[in-house]
Amino acid sequence: MAILVIAEHDNSSIKAATHHAVTAATKLGGEIHLLVAGSNCADAAAAAARISGVDKVLLTDAPHYADQSPENVAALLVSIAASYSHLLAAATTSGKNCMPRVAALLDVAQISEISGIESADTFVRPIYAGNVVATVQSIDPVKVITVRATAFEAAGEGGSAAIETLPAAADLGLSRVLGRELTKSERPELTAAKVIVSGGRGMGNGENFHRLLEPLADRLGAALGASRAAVDAGFVPNDYQVGQTGKIVAPQLYIAVGISGAIQHLAGMKDSKIIVAINKDAEAPIFQVADYGLVADLFEVVPALQAELG
Repeated sequence: MAILVIAEHDNSSIKAATHHAVTAATKLGGEIHLLVAGSNCADAAAAAARISGVDKVLLTDAPHYADQSPENVAALLVSIAASYSHLLAAATTSGKNCMPRVAALLDVAQISEISGIESADTFVRPIYAGNVVATVQSIDPVKVITVRATAFEAAGEGGSAAIETLPAAADLGLSRVLGRELTKSERPELTAAKVIVSGGRGMGNGENFHRLLEPLADRLGAALGASRAAVDAGFVPNDYQVGQTGKIVAPQLYIAVGISGAIQHLAGMKDSKIIVAINKDAEAPIFQVADYGLVADLFEVVPALQAELG
């Protein structure tokens, strides 16, 4: 049977996390279909068709999918689930909102945040904040799965999948979006960035966070991140948060400034290729995972680093 990947999109382009989910799907060995449910989303479907590894794009275009409410998307998925052996989505906020509903409606167990695939029914996933890796086997007729994007390479482009129109399911009318406030930034999106500069409670306040880390991030072409402690203290908005209850990242370079390294934070960034930690506490847990550690006052080191970078 075929494998269905649920595309995350903005009705015009496909989000990066979907490319990682497609790579995971290719390891299952079946024909891959990509579902694009939205409103006036022909451009997103065309972009989906260009993703390598995708055999068919299913396009469902209706007004009640404009905001891709999890209730309506879940109902659509359930209506076609019998044609698929696996239903996959990236373990983003959107995927985590929709897929548990699908699993409940199908009366199957969800397999969350897989980081590896051993066979069509056996998967690897982290548990206990990433301190233990579990291998799980499912006997459910349909496997409902969310994919940890950082564990799989992004699928490239160059495909030419056929686009097939899929009739919309009924509008359940259970929720509607009244408004949306989006953080706008010219920096890379956090989960897709190759370099991330993150700050923690050690920054002291929001002014220091922006004054010291923003110029460094801009110089490196990096995204800005933060620990939960920094977010809870109000230094930055919660969409900066890296960690188990924030965003899971795995950039080429992760610079942790004034972050002690609580388990919750480490679970979100320890797969980074190179980790650099700056902290005045030599016993900080962050140094246990860091490739390079500097025990020093960040208020002296960061300006010096910026000056060295020019």
